[in-house]
Amino acid sequence: MKVSARNCLSGTIKSIEVGMVNNEVVIELAPGVEITAVVTKASAERLGLTVGSSAYALIKATSVMVGVDD
Repeated sequence: MKVSARNCLSGTIKSIEVGMVNNEVVIELAPGVEITAVVTKASAERLGLTVGSSAYALIKATSVMVGVDD
């Protein structure tokens, strides 16, 4: 697989919350480390996403916001 995204994180699908149009997919990257993606229901079905299967979180953003506690 070749992609242009600079951040490609591999993990295991922990959960999928199915919605009317979009699905919320939680990928566990390491024990206790998760990332959540919202994908269309059609894309989730096309990719054959299932809980327990391997997946990649591909992150490509033009900006990243950073926050700190006061």
